[in-house]
Amino acid sequence: MATTPLLPDSRTEPDGSAVIRVLSYNIRSMYDDTDALARVITACAPDLVLVQEAPRFFRWRKKLARLASASGLVVLCGGATAAGPAILCSLRATAERTEDVLLPLTPGLHRRGFATAVVRFGRARLGVLSCHLSLQKDERYAQGGMLLDRLAGMGVEHAVAGGDLNERPDGRTFRRLAGGRLTDCRTAAPWGGEYTSTPADPHQRIDALFTTEGVEVLGCGVPHDQPGVTGADLRAATDHLPVLAALRVPAA
Repeated sequence: MATTPLLPDSRTEPDGSAVIRVLSYNIRSMYDDTDALARVITACAPDLVLVQEAPRFFRWRKKLARLASASGLVVLCGGATAAGPAILCSLRATAERTEDVLLPLTPGLHRRGFATAVVRFGRARLGVLSCHLSLQKDERYAQGGMLLDRLAGMGVEHAVAGGDLNERPDGRTFRRLAGGRLTDCRTAAPWGGEYTSTPADPHQRIDALFTTEGVEVLGCGVPHDQPGVTGADLRAATDHLPVLAALRVPAA
């Protein structure tokens, strides 16, 4: 029976470039099986986790820190201070700076935000942005433009952005992001599964990772065949499937 080849392990190359693993995951405020969630994250061995729907209310910092610790990671930024998006990282990453950004509030709709950071892996320097875009199409499109502007203003040559877009690849916001300034990692190097919603009935891709020019995508998709990731855990952990990518980031 054919199996999906494994993504490359994290490493530093002789030329100073870094191969890293990035995971994007909507964790539904940790309302589901947090042990299963931690097992999935741990099995994916990520250097960075772009979280959506991190806990935002009572003891939210403690809950997010507990998930990070159970997954062998630390909390870099985000959570309630970014209206839900957060970034976790391994100790391999060195943080230069972080910023939680609240987006303009549309009356009657949920507050949205970005969790952002600049990190280094040896000589490789990378901007990072986690997002959860609006359910309302016009607001979502405007937020897509804000995402592009935010990446352009981070002062880095290379960046990765991702999250729950609440939109499929044929939608205008998704196309705006993947329309030239960013690369849709799944399209560039398909690996694993395609659809991210829902775990019980995967039928649409509404979660994605994007990179700026110069970052090589080695593979990207839902890690169904990743050792240690089980279908039972994916279904129990939350109401989205994660997106895992291996990227090669050039040395600065």
